[in-house]
Amino acid sequence: MDQAYQHFSIPVTPDFESVFSHFYFAENTGDTAITKTLLPSYQTILVFIFGGKAVLHSRQDTQLDIDQCIVLGPIRQAFDYTLVPGIRMLVANFKDDAFFRFFGNAAPEKETPQHPDQLLEDNCFTHLWAALGQIDQPARQVAYILEFCRPYLQQQHPLSEKLAGFRNDNLNPIKAIAGATGQSERNIQLHHKKQFGYTAKERLRYQRFMKAIQHLQQQLARGRTADWFELIDACGYYDQSQLIHDFKHYLHLSPTQYIKFQEDICVSQR
Repeated sequence: MDQAYQHFSIPVTPDFESVFSHFYFAENTGDTAITKTLLPSYQTILVFIFGGKAVLHSRQDTQLDIDQCIVLGPIRQAFDYTLVPGIRMLVANFKDDAFFRFFGNAAPEKETPQHPDQLLEDNCFTHLWAALGQIDQPARQVAYILEFCRPYLQQQHPLSEKLAGFRNDNLNPIKAIAGATGQSERNIQLHHKKQFGYTAKERLRYQRFMKAIQHLQQQLARGRTADWFELIDACGYYDQSQLIHDFKHYLHLSPTQYIKFQEDICVSQR
């Protein structure tokens, strides 16, 4: 089954590195349906499906058939998707405020999957999907998408640029940028929520969790058993219960369950 699931990431050209983290391609070349779990990324994604229908499974035991394209995010919690034989999937991963720069206030509500044409009241993405269906190489599809979206990309707001580029782990980004710009913390918070789709506090918690995932993967890659106390100390958790709470919040799995099922979990963020 793993051999039947062909997948890889496609980088973007330098002029789009602040817009997309990367594109992700996957294809089921086998004879049976394959189900994978997508790790939360706090990115909004645009998914194109070719060759039939894919199925998105929610944690509320509902499912959604996707046969063209769909917008989802920001992805705060893991979800499952199924590719039946012959299905190809191409995913654009929007970076930071890039979705807002394309769609403005027309953002998906509460992570509800929507066809992008519903957000714009236009059929441009249906036409884009049809054009992509005539292109047989994923890298060429990505190049086509980049040229298609170039005229619609708005200039990044100066505050968004400062927020996206903030790299000091020892400072609160909201407080630091408010002080540097002479604006209130409330104003910076509202701007972050509006243009990024989530709060800075949410993002910091998620980054701590992803650090824990990466630390765990490094332990396992070295042939070690998981050292939870080392991980807790390295990633800034108070105790094991807080770590377990985050695993269940983001993945609906305990840490030990994650280790067991990790081969079926995909990471969309780079």
